[in-house]
Amino acid sequence: MILPRAVLCISLLLLLVQPAKAFSAEQTVIGGHLKLLGLSYQNGPVGKESTGTLIAASQRVEVNATPTPRLELESALDNQLSYSDLTEQVTLAGQSPNRYVDLEKNWQKNHNWSNRLSIDRLNLTARSKNGDVSIGRQAIGFGRIATVSPLDVVAPFAPDVLDSDIRAGVDAIHGVHYFGLGGQIGATAVFGPEEQDNSYLITFSDNRVATDFLAIGGTLRDRAMLGFGIAGNLGPLGVKLELSHYKGKNTDSVDGDLHHRFEIGAVELWYRFDSGIVLLTEYLYNGAGTDQPEDYLDAATAATHTEGLSSLVGQQYLLIAPSWEVHPLLSLSSLIIHNLDDDSSLMRPRLQVSLDDNLSLDLYYSHNSGRKPDLQFGTIPVPRSEFGAQGDSGGMLLRWYF
Repeated sequence: MILPRAVLCISLLLLLVQPAKAFSAEQTVIGGHLKLLGLSYQNGPVGKESTGTLIAASQRVEVNATPTPRLELESALDNQLSYSDLTEQVTLAGQSPNRYVDLEKNWQKNHNWSNRLSIDRLNLTARSKNGDVSIGRQAIGFGRIATVSPLDVVAPFAPDVLDSDIRAGVDAIHGVHYFGLGGQIGATAVFGPEEQDNSYLITFSDNRVATDFLAIGGTLRDRAMLGFGIAGNLGPLGVKLELSHYKGKNTDSVDGDLHHRFEIGAVELWYRFDSGIVLLTEYLYNGAGTDQPEDYLDAATAATHTEGLSSLVGQQYLLIAPSWEVHPLLSLSSLIIHNLDDDSSLMRPRLQVSLDDNLSLDLYYSHNSGRKPDLQFGTIPVPRSEFGAQGDSGGMLLRWYF
């Protein structure tokens, strides 16, 4: 298991030993962002002690170099500073199941103030006419569905994520071969902290008769999987279908999967009205979860949830995401996630204002509805719905890019 560490070391070594002329201003791009997130939590499920405030600041610097037309070097340093009057709101996540090399430093973990400094990108990409090969910490994504994609399996975004600009980097070797007018065959190996966390995947995509066909298969963190997708149009209506099948792992263990076999599937419809309003609607079947609210806690501690493969604990959902560009500087959007099994919902309207070329402000409010938890022995909450167990929140997200 020394290969993943050696891979990153080789990438870093190649970055350092390039001659000075290889990193001229014309061939090196420096960028990044500063972001400030402010949240106010209200009406928590277990009383007034669940209300609180969270402030998070993100600083990121990216350095990308192209020493030759066929060689690219990508690196990014990311810092996350958080404060909350409730320490449980700023608990830093544990080690990623998709990172073998520890390139992080944490301060004040489990305190009101906490900070994490990490190398989020460090990879070398060699390009040719017929394909690319990337080695190191990089972003890996797949699938076409915009809200929740069953084919985006390595490091997917949560459906209710506020900021999806940057996908978390993973330690991987990724190769792609191009064919035809838009076809791709890819092979990806992602390395985790333990051997059972490794993933080995083959991907395929091609466009025929104005329709995208996708496939993915292999092993995802010690579970066999196979998935298919199709994306096209029926007149003015965009249609996407994706389905993935898994063989569960460690189902007899508390921290394993809930089911021996399960599927995650979705159908997404896209339509743009004459008024300029864009409507995304998705039906999602999450076989990794459960349709019984009393089992939600088990679903929340299952491997599929803790690894980020499925951040929802129920099984059947309707997701609606309308958006409208009122003005080139002003956009309105909303996200609705409705659990069809327990009739609970998350609704989050959002206003985005462009303050300058590289400066934007988001204002939003998240409202959760559903049956509130029962309290056993006066203090232990037992969920009766997924979103009813969560409190409302509102806040702002300020983003500046350079």
